[in-house]
Amino acid sequence: MEAVITTGGKQYRVAPGQVIKVEKLPGATRGSVVEFVSVLVVAGDGRVCATPADLRAAKVVGEVIGERLDPKIRVVKYKRRKGYRRTRGHRQPRTSVRITGIEV
Repeated sequence: MEAVITTGGKQYRVAPGQVIKVEKLPGATRGSVVEFVSVLVVAGDGRVCATPADLRAAKVVGEVIGERLDPKIRVVKYKRRKGYRRTRGHRQPRTSVRITGIEV
């Protein structure tokens, strides 16, 4: 069984046992259970559920594995012939979640 969920402004295609990295979930600690109720599509057993009536009760349950920072990206600003240079770095926080089940 597979599902498409929305979290952090992004969509993820998930299946039970899969580990996904999502935007940082506030209040989620290692070992806690999270529920994703914004389910767009559920597919499996030869059928597809995509109507709003079918998806109201659908949810995806996962367990938080941990939190990490993504690799650093460098942001460089430069203006030619003006002597203007700026460099900054950014590391986006992520939460790793293992999908434990899909309920319809």
